[in-house]
Amino acid sequence: MKQMGMISGGVLLATSPWFSAFSEQKHTVGSKARIGIIGPGSRGQHLMSFLVQNPKVEIVAVCDTFRPSIDAALKMAPKAKVYTDYKKLLDDKNVDAVVIATPLHEHYDMAMDAFDAGKHVFCEKSIAYSMDETHKIYKKYKDSEKIFFVGQQRMFDPRYIHAIEMVHSGEFGEIGGIRTFWHRNNDWRRPVPAGATDKQINWRLYRDCSKGIMTELACHQLQIGTWAMREIPKKVMGHGALTFWTEKREVWDNVSCIYVFENGVKMNYDSVLSNKFYGLEEQILCHKGTIEPEKSKYYYEEIPPAPAFLQMINDVENALFGSMPFAGTSWVPETANVNEGHYLLDKKPEGDGTSLMLEAFAEAVITQKQPALIAEEGYYATQLSLLGHQAMKEERTLTFPEQYKIEYLNHKK
Repeated sequence: MKQMGMISGGVLLATSPWFSAFSEQKHTVGSKARIGIIGPGSRGQHLMSFLVQNPKVEIVAVCDTFRPSIDAALKMAPKAKVYTDYKKLLDDKNVDAVVIATPLHEHYDMAMDAFDAGKHVFCEKSIAYSMDETHKIYKKYKDSEKIFFVGQQRMFDPRYIHAIEMVHSGEFGEIGGIRTFWHRNNDWRRPVPAGATDKQINWRLYRDCSKGIMTELACHQLQIGTWAMREIPKKVMGHGALTFWTEKREVWDNVSCIYVFENGVKMNYDSVLSNKFYGLEEQILCHKGTIEPEKSKYYYEEIPPAPAFLQMINDVENALFGSMPFAGTSWVPETANVNEGHYLLDKKPEGDGTSLMLEAFAEAVITQKQPALIAEEGYYATQLSLLGHQAMKEERTLTFPEQYKIEYLNHKK
């Protein structure tokens, strides 16, 4: 990160305290985190592709009920023991930790059982299907004294870390609003191979397995809002609909939510699955500047003067019409400028933080030390996603329930 022109270690830990997972990295050389993969489907295999490159990780077991996923996993981890019942994998004394990358509605039972079995847990986002399940998993983790990571990879993405560091330093002044969006143009449907059911492969499209856009996409971007604001919003309102991809689909294909913080700052979340032009981004709008971490750019409000020619036109216009009773000149220099902005990093980072996230998990498993706030950030990202979904479903404004609030480090002055 220093090679990319990033911040010093002390400031890094202030912005991203979960990086404390690497504090004993030199002392863990030669140690192994023995990991079992529950659900080596497309996402599970993606995570495995990083884990198998880590000399401190040994994938000792894989579990799935779909044989093609097992076969693909064994190509990456040929020595792994194969299970079709995740509870039997949890009984395996050779497994220190598990990675849960199954459909959302299965997370709760698997995570709860894993903690009960004494395993460290990495659970893909979102944590669970309901707010109550999410809270129970968090309580179980706290009681277990085991390691708990959630798949919020932006927390380990150098672009985002530097962006949040600049926000927290006061470089851009006070936050006035946060706009987040993730637009795609596809029906989210995957081909169903022989021997599988549509629900088995396309579970994201069924309401009893998933909350759709909110649990699959929004949880990433809502976490950026709490990270930047250093608090959670107090209420949410919104609307969801199914308007374009209507065939064989039970979850919405477009959503829009407004989250409101205590001081009135709003975080908007929008997602449309029938137009990809604007793609995805988080825009942190501050009094002195704007940050777009996905593009790795930031922009100051005050930009250099207009080019000399445009300035000349402005001067002429002022001379000709300055004495006339107009509200102002028709040509304002700053409107002619294009704000090109600045890059957050000297070099483009490789990947989106997933590799560092999994390295941190392995380090935490080996040292058995939970990094600060990583579980809490993941917890609130899930809860806010679920609360937004509920607000859209009930078509009313909802306040964050007191019973689901947990201790959350607030850095506000």
